[in-house]
Amino acid sequence: MYRCIVRLAEQRWQCSVRCMSSAAKRKRSLHSAFPVLEQPLQPIQQHVYEANLQNSNACHKKYIELTDKAMKGGGEKAIARHTQRNRKLLVRDRLRLLLDDEDFLELSLLAGLGLPYGDIPAAGCLTGIGRINGLWCVFIAMDATVKGGTAYPITVKKQLRAQEVAIQNRLPCVYLVDSGGAFLPLQSEIFPDKNQGGRTFYNQAIMSAMKIPQVSVVCGSCTAGGAYIPTMAEETVMVHRIGTIFLGGPPLVKAATGEEVTPEDLGGATLHAEVSGCVDHFSWDEKEAYECTRNIVVSRLTDGSRFQEFKARYGTTLITGFAKIHGNLVGIVANNGELSYQAALKGSQFVQLCDQRDIPLLFLQNTVPTAAPTLTTTQAEMNTNRLKAQGSMMSAVACASVPKITVVIGGCHGADSYAMCGRAFDPNFLFLWPNARVSMTAPGHAASLPCPDSEAEEEEEEGKKKKQEDRLNKRLDEESSAFFSSGRLWDDGVILPQDTRKVLRDCLDIIKQQQYQLTTERVRSALLRV
Repeated sequence: MYRCIVRLAEQRWQCSVRCMSSAAKRKRSLHSAFPVLEQPLQPIQQHVYEANLQNSNACHKKYIELTDKAMKGGGEKAIARHTQRNRKLLVRDRLRLLLDDEDFLELSLLAGLGLPYGDIPAAGCLTGIGRINGLWCVFIAMDATVKGGTAYPITVKKQLRAQEVAIQNRLPCVYLVDSGGAFLPLQSEIFPDKNQGGRTFYNQAIMSAMKIPQVSVVCGSCTAGGAYIPTMAEETVMVHRIGTIFLGGPPLVKAATGEEVTPEDLGGATLHAEVSGCVDHFSWDEKEAYECTRNIVVSRLTDGSRFQEFKARYGTTLITGFAKIHGNLVGIVANNGELSYQAALKGSQFVQLCDQRDIPLLFLQNTVPTAAPTLTTTQAEMNTNRLKAQGSMMSAVACASVPKITVVIGGCHGADSYAMCGRAFDPNFLFLWPNARVSMTAPGHAASLPCPDSEAEEEEEEGKKKKQEDRLNKRLDEESSAFFSSGRLWDDGVILPQDTRKVLRDCLDIIKQQQYQLTTERVRSALLRV
């Protein structure tokens, strides 16, 4: 009886499968819901078809001609001068190094042809959307083979349209700057009106406030108004001996002052990376510059001692950059000496940049033992500028809404410790290494502290003053210890250097679970550069 039931069930199942199979075949054999236009071309329509075909072929031929003309840029002589004398890459070769592949969406290739003031192939710049490390980005790349990189009204219009695409679609924007400035005979069509040259810089500020990343690569001349593009971008890469940034070049300097100066000395990569701070990344050649740019657009590097440094050659007493700790992206701010004027400006910009990108901050604090003395007028001026810059950095740290973690790996002394997110600046976590020292000034530097006037009058003798310093130094030695600090809950604990990565990993994982913004949308100000 049981076998009969089983056999009957199998027969029903097989029947069901056969029915489903035949139904599937019938379904596959059904015609599409859209009708097929199978009617033959009528003789009365033949002449219309031939006319349309002839017109289509002519349009296609015209398209090929104009496309070839736009693709050739400034022509053979300009290309030879650009690659041989100036030793620069062509704009499309630059994009091959920057983008993941050549399969990008180019915009407005035929712009600039047939204009009243002549043909400007591709409007003197390439714009489009391509992938950088898998991320869609808008690119605006100047072609210096066209009129020496001079910006015409159509050039500005094309750039503004590319920025508009970036804004509408919230896409990162990369500028490849190689420009000789505006074409002055047409200044009335470039400078004064709303949607002309100045709108480029307005858009940059708006994009920054919208959290749209902007990266600039200075791979050629960057003169006059064009100099504002890299200085308003969030991060800028500059190529050694190729890139220059100045409002007026060497000829203008000679005409105005009679002084002869080289482009490199006036506004080269070394100057702007080490002195002015206008650029954040120094590159020896173009290939290195585009590799650096690709790293910036993803804003991350893997663990394993990899570190994307920010402004490596400027304000070198402070180290800033991006890295990953157990897969968590962080912005690192680390002391490397006195927090100088340049270092504080650099730190202020970097903290704002991380806040703009919602990247947690890690402060590795090791401040100088005591404040710099003021013994001359020059020192007084330097210290005053340093104080102003440190004040800006303190404001940036205090107002940053991203999570902050501080690890005191050495000294924690004086006002420098405030700018480095000391306890008073409310870090989410603050830890000390066993060797850390926390005090107003380091042990052994009591002489740097001012004495009250009454005590100075009472203890005029040198011997008594020395004894007072010895007592104070002994007290500083006792009270600055990491264990003295931790015993009074001035921190969240003393950790061993070898355990630091594990502790930071746990802190970052804990931070991930919390919501640090009061609302999902918040008004942001534009990023202020150095």
